[in-house]
Amino acid sequence: MRGPLSKRLFLWTLVWAVVLTLSAPTFVIIGASLTAGEMLQFPPEGLSFKWYRQLWQLDDFKHALTRTFYVSLICTLLSLPVGTLAAIAMVRYRFRFQGTLQVYLLLPFTIPLVVSGLSMMLFFGDIRVLGQLWPVGVGLCAINIPFMIWSVSASVNALDPELENAAANCGAPPVQAFLTVTVPAVMPGIITGALLMFILAFNEFLVSLFLTDSRTVTLPVQIYNSIRSVITPDLAAVSVVFILIAVVTIGLLDRLVGLEIFLRSK
Repeated sequence: MRGPLSKRLFLWTLVWAVVLTLSAPTFVIIGASLTAGEMLQFPPEGLSFKWYRQLWQLDDFKHALTRTFYVSLICTLLSLPVGTLAAIAMVRYRFRFQGTLQVYLLLPFTIPLVVSGLSMMLFFGDIRVLGQLWPVGVGLCAINIPFMIWSVSASVNALDPELENAAANCGAPPVQAFLTVTVPAVMPGIITGALLMFILAFNEFLVSLFLTDSRTVTLPVQIYNSIRSVITPDLAAVSVVFILIAVVTIGLLDRLVGLEIFLRSK
């Protein structure tokens, strides 16, 4: 009895230590955003929501938030057809250089983001579109598209090919079978990938830093520019906004797909 009991105590102690360590920064930033004082500190100097009220009165914040949503939406919409079709092709078909393509999809994780951002800045600068918002969404899609492909691939692997064959035997053309059988069957992976692409694009800083200027700055870059001068509690409030968006995304994921399916897809 002592052996298993001591083992369980050790494992639960380790688990709670990890949970507290990971949660501590979140609790600290939430507490700091509620301070009634004029300086960013924890524990807070009293409790107040004044920094949240002040946040929504800042035009720079609202414009940066709107641009960030716009960029994230472009990234997500672009990744839907590209990631879905690429995942189905890579799982269902065998073609030349398939192994090379799979290795290529790992490049966003092996090449430093600063290199990716610099190369995209040079490319978009050469075609004279740098300074617009849509290239930022395209660039963020390019570096995060493996997440979409992997998510959809998990659903494609779980799809019974006989369903598509049955639709074909019933006289459904390939496009109709794809739209009425394949797409609905892999929809959990599509939804999971789309939500991941949106939140990853929303939080991306380094690549956005290279692709934006003072007219197109996104919220992560706006935060970076602000802390270079002075750190105030309204920056903590902005950080809490990011946390809330992540929580809402996880809630949508659980509601639409289920966290169990998402975790299995990883």
